[in-house]
Amino acid sequence: MWLIYFCFGINIASMAPLIAPISEELGVGFSSMGLILGAWPLTYIIASIPSGILLDRFGARRMLFVAAFIMAASMIARSAAVNSFQMFFAVSILGFGGPLISVGAPKVIAGCFKGPSRASAMGVYVTGPYLGGLVSLSLMNSVVMVFVDQNWRAAICIFALFTLMSGMLWLIATNIKGVKVAEDADGKKFNLLAFFELIGLRPVQLILLMSVGIFFINHSLNNWLPEILVSRGLDRVAAGYWASIPSIIGILGALIIPRLAVPKYRLSVMAGLFIATFTASLLLQTDAGPLMFMGLCIQGLARGSMMTVAILILMETPKVPADRLGLAGGLFFTVAEIGGVLGPVSFGILSDLTGSFAPSLALVTTISATLIVVLIALHHVTPKQYQ
Repeated sequence: MWLIYFCFGINIASMAPLIAPISEELGVGFSSMGLILGAWPLTYIIASIPSGILLDRFGARRMLFVAAFIMAASMIARSAAVNSFQMFFAVSILGFGGPLISVGAPKVIAGCFKGPSRASAMGVYVTGPYLGGLVSLSLMNSVVMVFVDQNWRAAICIFALFTLMSGMLWLIATNIKGVKVAEDADGKKFNLLAFFELIGLRPVQLILLMSVGIFFINHSLNNWLPEILVSRGLDRVAAGYWASIPSIIGILGALIIPRLAVPKYRLSVMAGLFIATFTASLLLQTDAGPLMFMGLCIQGLARGSMMTVAILILMETPKVPADRLGLAGGLFFTVAEIGGVLGPVSFGILSDLTGSFAPSLALVTTISATLIVVLIALHHVTPKQYQ
């Protein structure tokens, strides 16, 4: 499961270091490229709740393999795109596989682990996409593109093959005798009443609102960080290495912070992460140097754990039943990816209009401050034993 999530991280981050050659060959500007980068979160929104239903219905074993196949198909389609419309469609395919992983992984973890070990397990598996992003950002221009003689299409195909192999390994591993995938198919049908019951819970509403801001920040910086660094005077290889810093720190944060987010301190931990995001957004507006390095480290620390802690809060919210975690997860990612779409798109549009990334980073600062306000509201409606 970790390996499939690792490939998801590669899939998400693989476009960022290739923005320049893809834009040049397809003849698109930053605004159009922002729309392309936001294509998969758009379909992700559509597919998240159905994915949760499919996982409740058919189980993780089959659906996670389907997810790997869809990811590989998306990358192969990107390598064949000859215009902006085809590239938009190719990237959008990822949105149909992503939620099967995002919802399926915590569903499996919830069935296999309880209490503090559940948070630790989530911290381990969530390192997958960050390591995938790290590999893609740091090695794409320095190793992979050199290996394929600067052919970005061939580079994407290499990652597509690796992604397909991860799905095959998942099928093999989960068919080994004695290996049991928790929360496997139970035949549970979609219950419209259960959906509205979840939506009607005030804590769930506030968690969903937080998720929009979290994904806005994460997707914005995931997709545009290399270009932000290039605009600060770094060359593309150096920008790739610098852009990998948040992923490295995010891995450490994902392994440590969720373990600290026990129910008693969970909201306090989340507050610290939001404050870190706010601080990082200010430091990222400086020139390449010690302050920006510090900003990248702080941003990685927060980025590595915000989503994990938010899902933990949702999973243990009163009146969210264990047999509907697939539906709850689908709902979380459906709403969250609204921010996932708006983030990279608004970054591209604002940078085109102003000729600078400063207004976009200022918007991240504003959203970080808003998240702190929403968390205060969540604190007031959450029973003390769940804070």
